[in-house]
Amino acid sequence: MHTETSNQTSRRDRAVSPRASWLGRNGVGRALAALVVLTFGTAMAQQGGSAVVSFQDDVSTLDPAIGYDWQNWSIIKSIFDGLMDYVPGTTDLVPHLAASYTVSDDGLTYTFALRDDVKFHNGRPFVAQDVKYSLERTLNPATQSPGQGFYFTIAGAQEFVDGTAPEVSGIVVLDDHTVQFTTTEPDASFLHKLGLNFAHIVPQEAVEAAKGDFGHQPIGTGGFMLKEWVLGQRIVLERNPDYFEAGLPHLDELTFQVGVDPNVAFLRLQRGEVDILGDGIPSARYTEVMADPTWSKQVSIGEQMQTGYVTINVEMEPFTDVRVRQALNMAINKDRIVRILNNRAVPATQILPPLFESYDSDYAGYPYDVAAAKALLAEAGYPNGFDTVLYAYNVAPNDRIAQAIQADLAEIGVRAELRTQAQSTVIEAGGAGEAPLLWSGGMAWIADYPDPNNFYWPILACASNIPGGWNWSKYCNEDIEARAAHADTLARVDQQEERVKAWRSIFVDIMADAPWIPVFHELQVSMHSTNVTGPKEIFVDPMHIPVHYEMVRKAE
Repeated sequence: MHTETSNQTSRRDRAVSPRASWLGRNGVGRALAALVVLTFGTAMAQQGGSAVVSFQDDVSTLDPAIGYDWQNWSIIKSIFDGLMDYVPGTTDLVPHLAASYTVSDDGLTYTFALRDDVKFHNGRPFVAQDVKYSLERTLNPATQSPGQGFYFTIAGAQEFVDGTAPEVSGIVVLDDHTVQFTTTEPDASFLHKLGLNFAHIVPQEAVEAAKGDFGHQPIGTGGFMLKEWVLGQRIVLERNPDYFEAGLPHLDELTFQVGVDPNVAFLRLQRGEVDILGDGIPSARYTEVMADPTWSKQVSIGEQMQTGYVTINVEMEPFTDVRVRQALNMAINKDRIVRILNNRAVPATQILPPLFESYDSDYAGYPYDVAAAKALLAEAGYPNGFDTVLYAYNVAPNDRIAQAIQADLAEIGVRAELRTQAQSTVIEAGGAGEAPLLWSGGMAWIADYPDPNNFYWPILACASNIPGGWNWSKYCNEDIEARAAHADTLARVDQQEERVKAWRSIFVDIMADAPWIPVFHELQVSMHSTNVTGPKEIFVDPMHIPVHYEMVRKAE
C-alpha cells in the first residue's frame, strides 16, 4: 500500500515474524497462546476511561470497502470485524468472526463456521448472508473499492464484476452460521485477504439506509461504535457493550482530534490533553524525546512491513542497461540517509523487509562503492555520467532525502535534476512512466498483509506495468512472473517451506535486474501520554496500523 507522509516518511506508509498463509492446528495454537501472553494482566484491567488521538489531516471515510490509508485503517478496524484477524501486536493470523474454518485438500474450498454471539451495532445478529453481501459489495464496480482486485481468485468474481452474473458463485451461504468460498486456483494468501478491511462485514440495511454516505454513518460489529462526527474537528467512538470479545475494548470512549499540527499535538501531549500522537513524534523533537529518561518510556518502537526505495524506469535510456541500474545501486550512501531520519530506519539490502520469512538474511545486496559504480558506468558507455531527473514528494524529510540521493549520484557523474512536487503530481508522473528516477518517500510501500506476494504483484509485476499503475520502474520479467504465479499456488501447509524459498529466490533475482534502489526499512514509532497504557506492541501494531485501539487502557 502506498502512503502519505507528515513527520515520518511513510503514513499507512507496519516485532514479529509473519506466519505461513495457512495455519495448521499447531499454528493456531501458538498464535492463541501468544494472545494469552499479550493480554495477560490486561484482560482483567479496570474498565473505563477515555483517550484522545491527534491527527493533522481529517479522516475521509470509515467505510471498510473504501478506506485505504494509514490514518483510517485502524479506526475502521475498531468499528468493523472480519472473518480473520491478527493477534494484537503481531502478524499471527487467527479466526475472528469465524469460529473455525477448514480448507479442502485441493486448496480451493474454504468453509467457515461463524460465531453465533455477534451483533451489529444496530442490534441485529450477524449471519452468513452478511459475509456474502459484504464481499460482493467490495467487488461491485459501483462501490469503487480500491480492494476489489484482492478477491478476483474467488470463483465467479470476474463474471459478477463484468455484469454477466447476478452474484458471486464462489461465495455460498450454507446456513446462517456457515459460509463457503471457492477459488479458481490455490491462493496461498487468501486467508490474509479475508483479514483486510475490504473484507470486513457490514449490514446491508445500514448501507442502504445511509444512501451513499455509509462512510460517515458506519455500523459494524466492532468494539467501538460511532458516537459523534464533527467534520474537520473530531470523531468520537464509544465502547460497544455487546462486543463479543470479553473485556474489550478497555476504554469507554475514544476521540480523534483532526486538524492538529503535529508540533502542537506534541505540546498538548505533554500537558495531558492528547494521549496518542497519531502522526508520530515530530522529527525535530525525536532526539530530544529519546534522550529524556521520562519521555522515552512513553515511546514504542516496532518494525514495519515497509521499504523506502528509488524506482529506476527500465524503459528509459540509459536505464535500459542493467549495468547502469546496478551502478546507481552502488552509489547511494544508505547509512547517511538513515541518519537524516534520526536512525528511525535500518538500511535496506533488498526489496522485502526483514519481517518476512522470505527475506534473505544471507543476501548482502549492492555495496556502497563509488569507484565500482563509476567503473560500471564506464563499462556501459558512460564514463562521464549523464543527465537525468529525480522526482520526489516535497514534504520533509523527503525533500532532504532526495537531496542526499542527488548528491550521491553526482559523485559518480550522474547529474540528476531534482523535481520535488506535490504527492499527486509525483504519483501521476510515476504511473505515466514519465519519471526516470523516483524517490518513493511518503508513498513508500507497506504490505497490506504479511505475505511476500504483496511486495510483487502491485508494484513489480508485468501485470502492474500499466498506465496509472504503481509499477513506477516499468519492470517486467516474464520468467519471474511465471515463478511468482506458481509460488502462489503452493498453498498447502506442507508446501510452505517451498513457497518461502521460491519467493526468496524471486526477490534476489529481481535485485540482480536492479529496477529499484532499496534504501531503508522504516521503523514505526509511537508516543503516548502517561494517562494510557497497554502492551508496547499494540502502540506499533503491524496490522492495526498505527495503534490497536481496543487494547489501549487507562493507566492505573
